[in-house]
Amino acid sequence: MSQDTKAADLVFYTNPQSRGNIVHWMLEEIGRPYTLEVLDFTTTMKAPEYLAVNPMGKVPAIRHGGTVVTEAAAICAYLADAFPEAGLAPEPKHRGDYYRWLFFTAACLEPAASNHASGWNPSPDQEMSFGYGSYARVLDTLSAWLERRTYVAGDRFTAADVFLASHLQWGMMTGLIEKRPVFQAYSERHANRPAAKRADEQAEKLTAQQAWKAA
Repeated sequence: MSQDTKAADLVFYTNPQSRGNIVHWMLEEIGRPYTLEVLDFTTTMKAPEYLAVNPMGKVPAIRHGGTVVTEAAAICAYLADAFPEAGLAPEPKHRGDYYRWLFFTAACLEPAASNHASGWNPSPDQEMSFGYGSYARVLDTLSAWLERRTYVAGDRFTAADVFLASHLQWGMMTGLIEKRPVFQAYSERHANRPAAKRADEQAEKLTAQQAWKAA
């Protein structure tokens, strides 16, 4: 991969057993050089050096020159805009769908799935107080949108597909998200992209290295 001014100072903070894998895939799709900083959940992620990057003490995060971005959805959107030559942001007429489903995933799918998996769901009276309403409504809404669609926005792969496919793949694998044929077809189609496989292979190596160090 060639060096350039926009990418040579791109730093990625992650842990291979975290949401950082979403951004890892996105970075491989971008195809530009980046520096990988692997952090431990209980030590380096809580150290002053990293808390200066993300006071939440969580990954993923990136530093691009003087810009710091945290939160996986925000990072995906930022990278798509920062490196337009990768073609990971749709043309203007599809931007509404792009932003809608990128943030539906972050604001509705993830919290609904997490709460449901923990054994708690809003009661009918509580649903209006929660942005996602109910777990069933979230899944039904997403299923209806993905039916007969290859991509979540427009006619080509974008950062929104990275984010949504990552969540669906992980959620179905861990039981957080109900396995539905439309979810399986959509996530498997995109998880087989070369960039996704490269990111997975790197994450597996990093996980093995961490296990070896801990032994």
